[in-house]
Amino acid sequence: MASNNMADPRRQNKILRYKPPSTETNPTLEDPTPDYMNLLGMIFSMCGLMLKLKWCAWIAVYCSFISFANSRSSEDTKQMMSSFMLSISAVVMSYLQNPQPMSPPW
Repeated sequence: MASNNMADPRRQNKILRYKPPSTETNPTLEDPTPDYMNLLGMIFSMCGLMLKLKWCAWIAVYCSFISFANSRSSEDTKQMMSSFMLSISAVVMSYLQNPQPMSPPW
């Protein structure tokens, strides 16, 4: 083992641990996509619930999935999960009241 350490070409004084750039110094690194998708999901799910529009409910589920996929692990998951559950409940309630397949909006 000692002979292997002697042949190691790496220099110990040149090894630096990676530190991710902070968002306080560079605010452009903050991605607003999850927040926008979360807001859109809430709006579409409320339209799906109140107006009984199935396509709005499905768009809300889609927006919730995008918000969940693009979020960071350090973000608050309560708001995201409530948006996801609201969109799922919009789909369920719209199909409970009218179980017919979704008709095209045009």
